[in-house]
Amino acid sequence: MERTQTIHYQEYKLAELNAADRQLMESAIEAADTAYAPYSNFYVGAALRLADGTIVKGSNQENIAYPSGLCAERTALFAASAQHPGVAVEALAIVGRNPEGMLTAASPCGACRQVMAEQEGRQENKLRVLCYHSNDKILVFEGVESLLPFIFTM
Repeated sequence: MERTQTIHYQEYKLAELNAADRQLMESAIEAADTAYAPYSNFYVGAALRLADGTIVKGSNQENIAYPSGLCAERTALFAASAQHPGVAVEALAIVGRNPEGMLTAASPCGACRQVMAEQEGRQENKLRVLCYHSNDKILVFEGVESLLPFIFTM
């Protein structure tokens, strides 16, 4: 039996985002400047907004002993969990920069998607995910299931 999976998302220009989401995306862009990516030269920034309005940033941190580095999304999520335990994550913005410093498309890897899914389960509400796509286009997903349709659970 063949089935079809539909991915639901919205598309915006940066200027079309509401003020809170625009601030979040701008924070992710700032976070990309703190990435340590001497091996891939792909600089990723993430910023998340907690339910109390706090913004927590993360950036990818590579290591010569691959895979000892960590993605921007998990850096931000783990920092938020450690520094603000019990405060729900409302939204997460992700952006990439290429070696020339230009913004480029970025979306979470599988490991990050699974961590995001567990965060949703822990806080029992959906996490909005904003991904910079290209040409000032932002893709907005209302919940991780749109990014990871067959989430691993126990």
